[in-house]
Formats: sequence, structure tokens, C-alpha cells
Amino acid sequence: MELAKILEKIGRGTAEIISKESLQEKLLESKKGKRPLRVKAGFDPTAPDIHLGHVVLLRKLRQFQELGHDVYFLIGDFTAQIGDPTGRDLIRPKMDAKTVAQNAETYRKQVFKILDPKKTKVVFNSQWLNKLSSKDILGLSARSTVAQMLARSDFKKRYEEAREISILEFLYPLLQGYDSVFLKADIELGGSDQKFNLLMGRHLQELYKQRPQVVIMTPLLEGTDGVQKMSKSLGNYIGINEPAKDIFGKIMSVNDQLMLRYYELLTDADLNEVKAMHPKEAKLKLAREIVAQFYDAKQAQNAAEDFEQTFSKRETPADILEYKFASQAKESLTDVLVKTKLAASKNEVRRLIEQGAISFEGERIAQEQWPLKSGVLRVGKRRFLKLKEAK
Repeated sequence: MELAKILEKIGRGTAEIISKESLQEKLLESKKGKRPLRVKAGFDPTAPDIHLGHVVLLRKLRQFQELGHDVYFLIGDFTAQIGDPTGRDLIRPKMDAKTVAQNAETYRKQVFKILDPKKTKVVFNSQWLNKLSSKDILGLSARSTVAQMLARSDFKKRYEEAREISILEFLYPLLQGYDSVFLKADIELGGSDQKFNLLMGRHLQELYKQRPQVVIMTPLLEGTDGVQKMSKSLGNYIGINEPAKDIFGKIMSVNDQLMLRYYELLTDADLNEVKAMHPKEAKLKLAREIVAQFYDAKQAQNAAEDFEQTFSKRETPADILEYKFASQAKESLTDVLVKTKLAASKNEVRRLIEQGAISFEGERIAQEQWPLKSGVLRVGKRRFLKLKEAK
């Protein structure tokens, strides 16, 4: 693949890359020297479920795997016991080692729904952080200053409001940065809220005489409410281990604007083609594609059929108008809609079809030359017609 195409692929759906020039240099050097880059992303197992918010980052890792690079899926079992202070107004309660271990094992099982297990190196930062002596920790803490830490927005806010900040919290970005030093990371991926921690990795690598890693930040994915960051605690998340029909239904519940964002961050679909589709058709396609990522195409189709059946039962009135048609009479859809007064004229039927406002059993009708068949026809939001072939 050409470098320009690679950069375009990696750049899609990113919030910031520090720096694009360095990324290009490393990719060129990797190709020339036939040395795969070491690409790292860390996940603290503070909750047992991986949701679509995590998938944004995992898909980016998968792209690097497909390009032939080494991916390190780092489980922060050591740092999880400290707690990432990012965006927090209060000190996070300490997690016990048993809960962290249980969550970490769940992470490891779920992550291979996205990543290629044969090309993934799963590492735990307790493997090296547990071995640091008191002297090592003190030496690491000397690599940063209180002024640097208080420049961080969440620490600064808490300090100005006279709220507690523990010394332990200051250690978190240093330990995360040390992960990059230990792994000699060429690239680190993280959410846009992790910028301070990610840049600390670059800072420490330079102090340890290593070439600083490229930082690639992905945006925070909004949850099903379309407002807040996807989070289990907020109840707006879509977990990748949920039943296929539940994932499908939740995707169908998001608004059209969020649908486009999900397409950009969670699929490789051409966004111009998506924008040209009818919103419901596009959303059905999105739901099928996302379910297929975690299950398979057959289960995605089953979930679609289950949704349509449930949706039709819920939306279709019990006492709708019925129209019997004779197949040999060669009646057209336009004739039937005008005859039953669901449309005022043939021109209105054409306009409704162009707008994607006519559907049959949940599938949009795209042309006037549509063959009549038994089932429920929907015109607009509230007009229904039950078609039945005369015997």
C-alpha cells in the first residue's frame, strides 16, 4: 500500500497525531529496514466490559496489525490499582488486586473479537512495574516536577478549588510513561483525554535516551444518548459481549448525526456513500456491520430480522386498511396508493419514493416498478396498508 494511502487510513477518525511528520518518517524507516514498528495501547481493567468506546482504539490497533506492525495490548493491572486521575474531580477509590485480575482476564477474552490473536502481544505492566525498587520509583518521580503536574487541567482545577490531590495520583502518568520506556514503543495510541499521560511517555523516552514515540489520539465516542461519553456508569454504552440482537437494537436507537460518527469511527465505509443513503437504510446497514464485527454475517442478519419483526409489531396498528390485489391484473404500486388514497396523485407517489418514505416490511422501496406482494406497506410515518394477494 502506498504511504499516502496508509497515512489516510491511519488518520481517519483520529483527534490528533503528534506528530504526522514523525509518523511518516517511522513508517518509511520501517519499510526500508523491514522492521515492524512497536505499537502500544494501554487499558486499565477498571470495569469488566469492553464497549464501542474502546473499539475505536482497538480498530486502530488492528489497522497497524494489517500493515504488518507489532501490536502490544497492554493491560494496566498495576496502574489500575492506583487509578487514572484523568478527568476526575475526586480521588478514585483504590481497586483490589483480585477485581483487577478478574477484569483483566475478561478483557483478554473480549479483545480478540477485534484484534488478530496471532499478531497481538498481550502484556501486563505489573510484569515490570512490580520489579521497580523504592530507589527506582524515587528516580522516576524526579523526572517530572510539581509545576508540570499542575499544568494538567484536571489537577489544576482541583488545586485551585482546594480539593485533594494525592501524591499517588502524580505517579500515575509517570508509570504509564515508563511503560513506553520499557517497551521501547514507537507509537502509542490513546483517547484524546489521555494527552497528558501520552506526552509523558514521549518526555520520559527522551530522558532515557530513546527516540520519542508518535502519539495518536482517538476521539471519545458518545454513547447512545448522543451527548455523554460512552460509559457503563452512565448506562449509555454498547458492550461487545452483549447479545447480537441487543447490539443491533441499540445501534438503531441512535440519532442520525451520531450514526454518521459511528460510521466514521467504527467502520471503513465510504462516508459519501452513507450520506447518500436513506437514514433508516444507512442505520440498518451500520447495525448489521457492527454486529458482524463481533459475531458473523449470519447472526447480524438474524438480528436485523428480529429487529424488523419486533419493530413492525410495535409500530404497525392492528386495524389497518387491507387491499387485495390480483397478480395477473398487473396493478402498479402507484395505482394502488392513489386508489386507496394513501397518496393524492402519481406525482406524490414519485416524490415519496424519492424521499425514501415508502417501505415494505421495513425495506425501503426505491422504484415505482415495484412488484406487489403480500405484506405490510408503510407510507410516511403513520399510513399503513396490508397487501394481500387475492386467491
